[in-house]
Amino acid sequence: MPHPFHLGWFLQGSSVQAWGEPWTGNIGQEWMQPDLFVDMARALERACFDYILLEDSSYVGEAYGGSREIYLKNGLSVPRQDPSVVATLLFAATKRIGVCTTLATFTHHPYLLARIIASLDQVSAGRAGWNMVTGSSDMAARNYGLDGLPEHDLRYDMADEYMACVNALWDSWEPGAIVADREGGVLVDHTKVHAVDFKGKWYASRGPLNSGPCVQGRPVIAQAGGSPRGRQFAATHGETIVANPKGIASMKAYREDVRARAAAVGRDPDGIKVLFLVNPIIGESAEHAEMRRLERIANADRKIVQRLAHFSKVTNIDFGSMDLDKPIDENLRTNGHQQNLDTLKRLGAGGKTLRQAFTDYSGTGLSVDLCGTVDTIAGQMAEAMQEVGGDGFLLSMGDVSRRVVAEVADGLVPALQARGLVRRGYDHATLRENLLAF
Repeated sequence: MPHPFHLGWFLQGSSVQAWGEPWTGNIGQEWMQPDLFVDMARALERACFDYILLEDSSYVGEAYGGSREIYLKNGLSVPRQDPSVVATLLFAATKRIGVCTTLATFTHHPYLLARIIASLDQVSAGRAGWNMVTGSSDMAARNYGLDGLPEHDLRYDMADEYMACVNALWDSWEPGAIVADREGGVLVDHTKVHAVDFKGKWYASRGPLNSGPCVQGRPVIAQAGGSPRGRQFAATHGETIVANPKGIASMKAYREDVRARAAAVGRDPDGIKVLFLVNPIIGESAEHAEMRRLERIANADRKIVQRLAHFSKVTNIDFGSMDLDKPIDENLRTNGHQQNLDTLKRLGAGGKTLRQAFTDYSGTGLSVDLCGTVDTIAGQMAEAMQEVGGDGFLLSMGDVSRRVVAEVADGLVPALQARGLVRRGYDHATLRENLLAF
């Protein structure tokens, strides 16, 4: 029997980004109510996904051309709601699937964040994860009264201390602290609840948390580290990692690097699940899938300005000031998402123009190209995991609609289950236990 792998869904935190696409209903008018996300969570739970990761950013883009117009006009990641609120609604609508909520270290004091995530773990009966991000935009930082974000690697140094603080707060309640002894009249054993008196270079908190203990002890930590410093952080703290290296060889090298770094800091590498981003193109036949692939490429070219604007937002680079028909400047640097920029530069190698490279970038299947019928794609996913070594995939489908969700939950997943590649049911109650089940 093949070794099973894990499935997650990388959900962009704004459904309105798909408002003008077919099969998206009245998203433009009904965006305030997360019915689409709730229906999606139920469908993915039926398909036995490990978790949904709620991606987020807390600012309106204006990196492209120095203007907010293109972002607001096209609904590019705006409006979007606080992911912790959306997560609560998803938990209320489901019983087994996990939800990893994105919250940034520069937007939340460690005590506030520890309390929010602990509360989510409690109300979900142990299904909460925190997608730990350090931020990537100076514009976002200014929304919180900061001049800008620290330099990339320094952000991770600060994040190491942040993790020490929130872990101390989650540990401030010992197991068994809540005794609920009616006869003795004691709810909480005070000897098992402790102040942490944490004081570091950047963060401080007295503690203990007043929200009580997490069901899982600590929530599951999700992380995405593409740079060497980011990988080191992910290997030190992450339990599930969002990864997007391009191609089987790069995927394998990334996973082996993270596992080696984890072992070097005394962690069991098998306790870290590296999930690779994919965007499969599903067709009713090989010909239909190829037609949809060509449509995706054509759409990427047709909407290249909007897509470049979104890319500008995540990299803090104004691609609106560049000539689309000239080669990419190899000296481009960013204090934002470095892995995204590196991927674009690799696609532009050999003198390709920005237009050509970005069309390739937008039309790609992300880590590995998946295209065909559900049975064909199931085989492609099996081959990729066998060569890479594990641990699974995060579907990132771009413009989400109920049709897209159904194609995955009711089409692709049954094909994977028939091959014994993914679970048919949840063996455990908590997110961490399900991640560690295989």
